[in-house]
Amino acid sequence: MDTTTWIILVIVAIVVVLAVAGFAGSRMRERRMEERRTQAASFREEADTREREAERARLQADEQTAAAERARAEAEEKARLASAQEEAAATRRERADEIDPDGPVDERVDEERR
Repeated sequence: MDTTTWIILVIVAIVVVLAVAGFAGSRMRERRMEERRTQAASFREEADTREREAERARLQADEQTAAAERARAEAEEKARLASAQEEAAATRRERADEIDPDGPVDERVDEERR
């Protein structure tokens, strides 16, 4: 074999090695891209799960807030009614003291203790 043939064989070998290396490199890139796609899908699933959990927690908090508001309103109404009853009782006691011929009950109790 002469030198020209050797040069051609070396060039062909280099081209084959480069083609194989290029093919292997593209396969590695494809594999890495597929791994990244899989990882991204996993992250999305985790994000979806966390979003659902957060939404459930938010709904639960909203329900608790609404229940607390109802309880507060109920307590305020009871306090208002109690205040109205106390006023009515005081008014009745004052009227009773006004019309009692023996005087207010409080004064009689104090006199009896002496």
